[in-house]
Amino acid sequence: MGSVRPAPWRRAAVVAALMLAAFTFNTTENLPVGLLPLMAEDLRVSLAAVGALVTGYGLTVAVVSLPLAHVTRSVPRRYLLAGLLGLLAVASWVSALGGVSYGVLLAARVATASAQALFWAVMGPVAVGLFPPERRGRVIGLLSVGGSLATVAGVPAGTWLGGHTGWRTPFALLGVLALVSLVVIGVLLPSSRPEDGHSAYGAAPDRRGYFVVLTVTALSVTGAFAGFTYVVALLDEVSGFREDAVSGVLFAFGGAALAGVLVTGPLLDRFPRATLALPVAVQAVALLGLWAAGHVPAATVVLIMLLGASVAPAFMATQSRVLQVAPGRTETALAANSAAYNVGIAAGALLGGALLSVVGVRGTFLVGGLLTVGALAVLGLPVRAAGKDGADGNGGARMGRYRADAGW
Repeated sequence: MGSVRPAPWRRAAVVAALMLAAFTFNTTENLPVGLLPLMAEDLRVSLAAVGALVTGYGLTVAVVSLPLAHVTRSVPRRYLLAGLLGLLAVASWVSALGGVSYGVLLAARVATASAQALFWAVMGPVAVGLFPPERRGRVIGLLSVGGSLATVAGVPAGTWLGGHTGWRTPFALLGVLALVSLVVIGVLLPSSRPEDGHSAYGAAPDRRGYFVVLTVTALSVTGAFAGFTYVVALLDEVSGFREDAVSGVLFAFGGAALAGVLVTGPLLDRFPRATLALPVAVQAVALLGLWAAGHVPAATVVLIMLLGASVAPAFMATQSRVLQVAPGRTETALAANSAAYNVGIAAGALLGGALLSVVGVRGTFLVGGLLTVGALAVLGLPVRAAGKDGADGNGGARMGRYRADAGW
């Protein structure tokens, strides 16, 4: 973010504010899942209509990520982030208004999703630009902790609060958290041009390596959600868990995801290849294991936790890798990876749903596992720098051999 870095306490405060913002965005995205019946009854709409507030959110992120990243590429990040967090706060408070209609709520969700799409594209370069280049992976790991905490704590806490005080209260509180992040970033983040600093561009640009990352993201996420979308049905129909035990298993999934992020984050810089390949491999084992042993309750719990411990670190590792191999501006590259992630969620849910009547709920995990094996196979392909004699296609140095820093 410029040649002179802020004082350590300012850098730490900005990263903490970005972690809080990631937590707030992710909680906002998934909160309607826990408040489904309450919202449907109060708004006088079907459960499917409230569910559309979640699926439509993800699709919006997938569609607008790249265009918004391109349009705003010259806007100073301090002002851009402040504007995005202001939009999140206002949209959250609009959602919490008494008597708000379903149409207004849907519009607020679209606005929030658009803000989130751009936030995920720019927060990584902003945060890592505050630190030396060799700490990129560790900073991305910290940001991912904020997002993972939304699953473990944010959505369950919001669900509990909504059940006791009404579904609007959690949204009002999320608006306050967004405002806190806005103030910290607005006051402490230095103003500079987006293209300044090492984080604006990939550390080792590699066009082919970048497309490998995008492919791995799309395949692995599609595979994960082809099965996980129907995990409650698996726990009920195949594993035989009682309804009150299902929430405990899902909490274990979230806890394992947080643990996976905490363990993997500090290792991203030292072991870029292993921290991507290992989670993808573990995800394949977990999905195929749930297909084969989903009828055994104890095995199911272990495998669900393995799945949680792999999905979040895998995406975190792809984000870190994009910062290394991005062939152009990193925010555009990260936006494309975020789009691939959200497309994977939607595609996985649709694929699993289409196959459900054909292969059964266990079969969706088999399909998901095979897709993840495909992602692992893509990771095993040798990556050669694009262009004759190893030119990176952007005027980079010619290598003539497989790039040592490609990481595969």
